[in-house]
Amino acid sequence: MLILTGQGNPTDRYAKNRHNAGFIVVDALHTRYNFGPWRSKFESLIAEGNVGGQKVLLVKPQTYYNETGRALSKILQFYKRPADDVTVFYDEIDLAPGRLRVKRGGGHSGNNGVRSMMAHLGESFRRVRIGIGHPGDKAMVMPHVLSDFTKADLQWFEPMIDAIGSALPFLLDGDDERFQTEVMRLAPAPKHDPKQAAKRGEA
Repeated sequence: MLILTGQGNPTDRYAKNRHNAGFIVVDALHTRYNFGPWRSKFESLIAEGNVGGQKVLLVKPQTYYNETGRALSKILQFYKRPADDVTVFYDEIDLAPGRLRVKRGGGHSGNNGVRSMMAHLGESFRRVRIGIGHPGDKAMVMPHVLSDFTKADLQWFEPMIDAIGSALPFLLDGDDERFQTEVMRLAPAPKHDPKQAAKRGEA
């Protein structure tokens, strides 16, 4: 069984935030592949399903973003699964809007949710990083990630969500490069540098 989880904060208050990109993707996969109902367990919402003959568990930790590792450690312990079977979707300010990168292992790059996962699970889980861009000013990072996706954002984010769903079988088969390439083919990133735009005073 493979475990697909997202980073995000619970409650409707945060539902459309950039910081909830991971939850939004997981919700879309839940609908697209007709997963079973969400159940509250292990400080998370979990749902079981099947994608192309592969058993998959979807997870939305309810511990808030910075403590997701705690919830996931309980799930891995119960299902007796290694961290290698975990894939986490999350927002990445160091990637331009609409870019997507997949990697396994490595550091947390200041992302507290990933930091928590590393503390509880180790480093071997797979990360699917969804670029949301940097606001151009370090002091504006938190307001940026805790703000809702704008209409302009949705022009690239909604196609990316669909592309992730279409390319998911490659990810489940362990072909990370093919998955990443297919997502970017189906949903090309906009040609826009948020840091340069911020310097010019653009939105």
